[in-house]
Amino acid sequence: MKKRKFQDWEYGQINKEFGYKRYYEGFALLESWQQADDAISESEKTVLAQLAKRLFYNVEAWNEDELKFFFISSLTNLVDFQHTQYKAFTQRKFAAVIGEWQVNGVVDFVVSKGEQHPEQPFFFLHEYKQERKRDNDPLGQLLIEMLVAQQQNEAKYPLYGCYVVGRNYFFVVVNGKEYAVSPEYDASSNDIMAIFRMFRWVKRFIETQLGV
Repeated sequence: MKKRKFQDWEYGQINKEFGYKRYYEGFALLESWQQADDAISESEKTVLAQLAKRLFYNVEAWNEDELKFFFISSLTNLVDFQHTQYKAFTQRKFAAVIGEWQVNGVVDFVVSKGEQHPEQPFFFLHEYKQERKRDNDPLGQLLIEMLVAQQQNEAKYPLYGCYVVGRNYFFVVVNGKEYAVSPEYDASSNDIMAIFRMFRWVKRFIETQLGV
């Protein structure tokens, strides 16, 4: 049995080892997600604009913890992924056997069923390092986490994820052995409204799956 931690995977290795195929256009699930048009209240718009400005002025100086504490947590709290039927978990250990590989690692942020531990993941947020520090493949790390979730989930539905590089957000959908990645969204600009809508769309998707 071969072993590899999450942080050591690259997306090309995942394609090769597990037979996954990346689509660069025409992936309907991603396109539908990008078209999310959930209404944003005036008070939410005010908060989002303030967050975007805070990020714009600080993103190049923040370290990873500061990026999480001062921006990402504020954004996800505004979406509110806490519910009696699901919740957000951070820094949780995941592991699985996929083919001839044993993979494991710590997931930064996952929205899942479960009271004390994540039991049925729906959405992953890979909080990557600050903007000027990029020494691993964030897409590869996010994908391997999502593949582990595919192994663990009894219900077979598309999985949604996002990885963050400084101010830039990239959205990922995995369905079966196919996946696609969005162009970047700049959270320090008006793109923050689209990012918020896509996060809120995930919330609605989870509640639809759970019938709540």
